[in-house]
Amino acid sequence: MKTRDSLARGSQYIAAAALVLVVAMLALNTASWFFPALGRVDGGAGLSFSLTQRMTGMAGVDVAAMPWWQLLGAALISSIPLLAMAYGLLQLRALFQQYASGNYFAHSAYGHMERMGRAIVFWVVLDFACEPVLSAWVTMLAPAGQRMLTLSLEPQVFIVLFLAACVIAIARILQRACDLHAENQQFV
Repeated sequence: MKTRDSLARGSQYIAAAALVLVVAMLALNTASWFFPALGRVDGGAGLSFSLTQRMTGMAGVDVAAMPWWQLLGAALISSIPLLAMAYGLLQLRALFQQYASGNYFAHSAYGHMERMGRAIVFWVVLDFACEPVLSAWVTMLAPAGQRMLTLSLEPQVFIVLFLAACVIAIARILQRACDLHAENQQFV
């Protein structure tokens, strides 16, 4: 009984933390555009996400000199991949809310986990796709010859994609476990 209570309590904490992470990452991403010292690694807090950090650290980009509308556009564009991650975190939250209520073999549990894995894949793809759009956006007011269009692929992307594939595979295993549990319940 004590183990179940600690499992439920831990699941509630993870569900709450997932919600806090969603709000914090979107707010922090926006704030790092309007307050560049938050995101700056050299002499700043280093609290921005990779896409924002790549753009604000790009040679020839002066975030402090950008007009508000350009900063707002940059914050919106750089938030697109984070929205995919937010969706994944909300799926994780829903999964742990089910676990907190003792629904370990609910058929919707594997769906939440699979959608979380897919959201991670979409986050990586959207981060890759939004980089050239964002680089064009932040350099559009630069003089001719100084505007940029960037595209990068970092090695950690492959690790993240591998982990996402593992999460999706575990979700399918959980689906099979749920099917077996339902089958066993018919015999009891």
